[in-house]
Amino acid sequence: MDTAIAQMLHAYEARSEAERAVMGRLDAREGFRRREEFLLAVGPHTGQFLNSLVRDARARRVLELGMSYGYSTIWLAEAARATGGTVTSLELQPYKRDYTRGQLAQVGLDGFTDLRLGDALVILADLPGPFDLVLIDLWKDLYVPCLDLVLPRLAPGAFVVADNMIEHAIARRDAEAYRRHLRATGR
Repeated sequence: MDTAIAQMLHAYEARSEAERAVMGRLDAREGFRRREEFLLAVGPHTGQFLNSLVRDARARRVLELGMSYGYSTIWLAEAARATGGTVTSLELQPYKRDYTRGQLAQVGLDGFTDLRLGDALVILADLPGPFDLVLIDLWKDLYVPCLDLVLPRLAPGAFVVADNMIEHAIARRDAEAYRRHLRATGR
């Protein structure tokens, strides 16, 4: 990984740590109200895992559902550059997409991404596949309907990675619904 990308990822991680401290001081209602402000990143271990998975699977068509401020997008795009692939990333909020676009351009990864703005369910309904790897990392109540739209768009041997299946307590019911639904698909 080149120095500029590593430095950017470290800056994201410092931001995430600072924001976690702020979130820890908020009550649950206030934290929920302000959730869009915060970098809700996958973290360095998961980022490295995703990067390795894209590289090892030689994934060329990567789909990210929920880019937020682009931390995981950078990990995925860096790996897609190595495989000759691209990352299609979906985000609902224009300011997050614009921020991510700037970050990607700053480290030369913008040519390996296709950033789409809008409701993931609407975009997925018309998005052609096949995809070699899909990261589902948006609000947990959307995991099941997104999975249903993604499954027919998977390449043979594709991976689907769902983030935050253990934490946070507020999302456990939706995470369990996703696990049950996934098991019921038989895939």
